[in-house]
Amino acid sequence: MARTLSPETMATVKATAPALRQHGLAITERMYERMFATHPEVEAMFDKAAQKSGEQPKRLAGAILAYAENVDKLENLSGPVMRMAQRHVETHVKPEHYPIVADNLLAAIKDVLGDAATDDILEAWAEAYWFLADILIAKEHELYADQPSA
Repeated sequence: MARTLSPETMATVKATAPALRQHGLAITERMYERMFATHPEVEAMFDKAAQKSGEQPKRLAGAILAYAENVDKLENLSGPVMRMAQRHVETHVKPEHYPIVADNLLAAIKDVLGDAATDDILEAWAEAYWFLADILIAKEHELYADQPSA
């Protein structure tokens, strides 16, 4: 993996950790609300019970916070990333789904944080999102290839 995040992006993302600790759940709840309204076809990929109970938005908020806190030491996230990739394969997530999440996550950050979500912060999070998405997509590709043919 030749590509890395810039030091500026890592610093900006890390600096958002306190806001994510405080507002992460509101951001993920808003993201799912937006995403399911604009792309109802992806709703079936998510555990309805975990959505209804609020567990899914809590898990995602925790994952985003962990990423912000460890963006400069991603080796700390290798286990969670592998579990996420496995879950994505189980629920048939494909590379074309990542832009949907990106658009709705970034919009939700702006919706919840308002003016505090500056262009610099949104650009850093877009870069960080796609960096992690590329890692997940590559791992998911391997996992899909390892599945027995039907």
